[in-house]
Amino acid sequence: MVDNVPAHQRMHHFDAAQTHLILDYVTERLSMDETPLDFPGDKGVIDSVLNGLVTAEGIPTERALGIYDDDVSKTVLSADSPRFWAFIPNAPTKASLLFDMIVSAASLQGISWLEAAGAVAAENQVLRWISDAAGLPSTSGGVFVSGGSAANLSALTVARDIGRRRLIEKYGPEARLSRLRIAVSEQVHSSIKNTLSILDIDPLIVHPADHRLLGSDLADVLAADSDPESVVGVVATSGTTNAGIVDDLAGISAVAKQYGLWFHVDGAYGGAGLFAPSVRAQYSGIENADSFIVDPHKWLFAPFDCAALVYRDPALAKSVHTQKAGYLDAIHHDDGSYEWNPTDYAYHLTRRARGLPLWFSLIVNGTDAYTEAIEHGIALTREVASEIEQRANLELIREPTLSVVLFRRIGWTSADYDAWAHDLLVRQVAFVTSTTWEGEVVGRFAFAHPATTFAMVVEALDALDVDSAG
Repeated sequence: MVDNVPAHQRMHHFDAAQTHLILDYVTERLSMDETPLDFPGDKGVIDSVLNGLVTAEGIPTERALGIYDDDVSKTVLSADSPRFWAFIPNAPTKASLLFDMIVSAASLQGISWLEAAGAVAAENQVLRWISDAAGLPSTSGGVFVSGGSAANLSALTVARDIGRRRLIEKYGPEARLSRLRIAVSEQVHSSIKNTLSILDIDPLIVHPADHRLLGSDLADVLAADSDPESVVGVVATSGTTNAGIVDDLAGISAVAKQYGLWFHVDGAYGGAGLFAPSVRAQYSGIENADSFIVDPHKWLFAPFDCAALVYRDPALAKSVHTQKAGYLDAIHHDDGSYEWNPTDYAYHLTRRARGLPLWFSLIVNGTDAYTEAIEHGIALTREVASEIEQRANLELIREPTLSVVLFRRIGWTSADYDAWAHDLLVRQVAFVTSTTWEGEVVGRFAFAHPATTFAMVVEALDALDVDSAG
């Protein structure tokens, strides 16, 4: 506690000892060659550790940090470990982590041009890099939000409102009450399904023959539909979370144009493949997107939480999302002066400048480093897939597209996969989880960390050689 400072100011007064403790901890963490996986927590143990910590007087920094380091952090699985292959891993660069500290220490926000011009301009520089990779026009633009769910919700809100406006223009005010729909593949991410529920939009579900949505699939469903005008948009995926599949973006965009649909591309995970020459051709058609998202905290090596949302015509998004209030008049000008208010392009208002850690890392490390790191994940996945095909007790379910591989251990049940995953985590070999594919529980690896090696994966595969993990 800081001495000789009024009680009401103590929380905001510089404490040198506290600062050094925290920075030393951060330095130690950043210096690790490989962050530990750690283990899931037991509620009873966690509750006993946390019990009574919130007091009127507070506790010493040393004790608080010790509790976090010894007890709390050990129950948080490290998504930035090169041995974390479940869900979609997180692998932030050291530069991005360090700059995230600056964003926090300086209380940098990114609400409006008036309040944060430099931060907004820097974020927009990264959004331009992403937009250029997608082939979107120079007039495109957007905003960084918290994650794919927030980005999809914001984009499809615009799709809904623009679609409704067109129907009102065509049929009059009564069209406001009509039910709207958006076409989606059955493989679409769960956040899209949740978004449609929030927006009170019905899904028009398309069932592709081989999990990859084709333009012809969409065309067939629309041609057979009794009310195609109620469909105002379509969602394509550039890298499904479960299997890394990239939809037929060119074909879907052509059908979307034919029917006047808003074309949204969910690239939360796989959009980073735009920067990998080995797979870039698979994204043909993304340049026609009305909105596109990618989460840098997934495969563009940024810290949590960071999702890029880009619109072909930002003015449409601004017309939907701009919040109006007397106290906000100051950030909106009609005098022709330049302004870019990130709050105008998503459902949020207050926001941290979450794109700055990526900006700093990008300009420090250079774009080639990002390409090389993404290509590593793709190459590793192909090598692992080849290894799986060579093992008599394993079957590769489908050729991988990006950095996700699905496989089957012949004769295993869900319990066997769970036991195998538990054993790997206990031995700190890897954190893996199974998934469901066509009604069957199967194995799944997702790679993102450039420090993940083939030898690490082979060790996990070797554990599949036993007759039963149970």
